[in-house]
Amino acid sequence: MRCEIVAVGTELLLGQIVDTNSSWLGEQLALAGIDCHHHVRVGDNFERIEAVLRQALGRADAVIVCGGLGPTQDDITRDVIAAVMGVPLERHEDIGERIRRRFESRGRTMPENNLRQADVPRGATTMAQFPGTAPGLVCPVGDKVLYAVPGVPYELKIMTDGTIIPDLRARAGLPTVIGSRVLRTWGQSESGLAEMLAARIDELDAIGNPTIAFLASGIEGLKVRITAKGADESGMQQILADEEALLRGILGDLVFAVDDDNMESTIISKLAERGLTLGVAESLTGGFLGARLTSVPHASEVFRGSIVSYASAVKFDLLGVTPGPVVTEQCAREMALAARRVLDADVGLGVTGVAGPDPQDGEQPGTVYLAVAVHDDVEVRRVQLPGDRERVRQYSVISILNMLRLMLDGKPPRML
Repeated sequence: MRCEIVAVGTELLLGQIVDTNSSWLGEQLALAGIDCHHHVRVGDNFERIEAVLRQALGRADAVIVCGGLGPTQDDITRDVIAAVMGVPLERHEDIGERIRRRFESRGRTMPENNLRQADVPRGATTMAQFPGTAPGLVCPVGDKVLYAVPGVPYELKIMTDGTIIPDLRARAGLPTVIGSRVLRTWGQSESGLAEMLAARIDELDAIGNPTIAFLASGIEGLKVRITAKGADESGMQQILADEEALLRGILGDLVFAVDDDNMESTIISKLAERGLTLGVAESLTGGFLGARLTSVPHASEVFRGSIVSYASAVKFDLLGVTPGPVVTEQCAREMALAARRVLDADVGLGVTGVAGPDPQDGEQPGTVYLAVAVHDDVEVRRVQLPGDRERVRQYSVISILNMLRLMLDGKPPRML
């Protein structure tokens, strides 16, 4: 079974919107065991969309079209699909009424233009999932199939998981169950991870199941994705569990989370398990550290708060930091201890440095001092982080949280 992805929208070609939908769809197809050899982007032009769809159907067994199902004049995907199928559009009154009720439930009157979203090519069926005002379409084209979904990522993902992937797997007659597990790591480069796992990767290349892939994800760390096939769900899960145990034996404490967990949720859980509270004093990160921690449900059980001491005077007057240069080991140490004291916390974090673009206190952009105070035990690390201003800020956050993670586990802090 070969499938292609067509993303519709002039804004994609102009760079006004990044096409994250195609990359996500490609990943889901790969996990489902469906081959995808082409991703295409095309603007809101009838003739060009039609040409792209006919070309894709000439190469593949199935095509997923995302975008162009809205109510405005430039949303012409359904019209083009009807032309490719050689059928007229038919209005489904039940869909129109459902859209109308959705507007009324919000206390709004539905613009009549929205009824265009109730037009369906004859012979096509709508997807059961209906999270927005545009129904997804399953459109037979001879012995092939064309799926049309909205460009809104939330809606697209629900329809893909609920209809497209199960339908594709059924059409392909795939007997196996495919699943994946992601190990999130921090403290080693991508090439370093590949070197550590080289022997295992060679073994798996010969075996064929499971497989390992790397994905660099910025502030989310480096991901090692395990993909496994099994005759049934339990068999597939067992393969994943066995491989995870083996990889953890190689990677050790580089692994900080699995699947949807992240560094901040890991930290909140570890603090809660130990009955510890946390306070933060941050400078160059400008509240980003506190924001990531408070994104975790129930963070209030352990997180006392964050003091964004961006100006040097705030460090001196509010935190009691010794007046002088602020991009120093001493300043970071005093900030971490002050976070404990001022916020009445068991653990304090202090982060100060130079995000750029200009040097400060004799230090170059990317220089960051990270301090963790667990009770009266204080560790400070000086790191040189890569990238522009935003990346330095983001890497500072995950680096100091990883430093705290290792200290809570009684291990020496490791910097990337």
